[in-house]
Amino acid sequence: MTKNRSHARLSGTLAALLCAAAASLSALPAAAAPAPAEEPSTLILSDTLNYDDIKKESSFTGNVVLTRGTMTLNADTLTMRQLPDGTQQGTAIANKGKMVRIRQERPETFEAVEGTGLRAEYDDKKGEFDLIGQAVVIRYVCGKPFDTIRGERVRYNEKAGTYQAQGGPNSAAAGGRVRSVAEPRAKSDAAQAACRQQQASGKSK
Repeated sequence: MTKNRSHARLSGTLAALLCAAAASLSALPAAAAPAPAEEPSTLILSDTLNYDDIKKESSFTGNVVLTRGTMTLNADTLTMRQLPDGTQQGTAIANKGKMVRIRQERPETFEAVEGTGLRAEYDDKKGEFDLIGQAVVIRYVCGKPFDTIRGERVRYNEKAGTYQAQGGPNSAAAGGRVRSVAEPRAKSDAAQAACRQQQASGKSK
């Protein structure tokens, strides 16, 4: 099936595992377990869509824009696969002379992580994405760049807030190495504090 300017919503299943409260030795009632956070839906805009119901695979082409919660992805081609457990994996590719772009907002800490590469792979279950080929990942605080990692492959785990990088012949850094630049933590903390104060001042008006 092919649709022009498709507007597709792919929603993952809710991981709703409720643990039974263990019997307490005391007479006090057990506290209710908090409800699990609802998974965000996935919105994809593209020029065309081909969906294979047997393979549970969707292929999007042409100015692809994916939005999932606070994450956005821009590419020329995107293939999404739904796994048996309901989670998704995606592979995004850019046309020659262009780059795949991923941006993950972290509004609670006034941070954003932005990555570019020739190809990107996203694992919904693990909460991580890989930028592959001329990979660059930059962490912004209050809109200003603070940390930069360059390599052939850079992985960012949004759940843990961790990075991994590998060098190689197609590295974004000279000599096929991994190159990382990190600003002092004090500067990052100061930028967050300034943003928090600015936000508080705006709400008080």
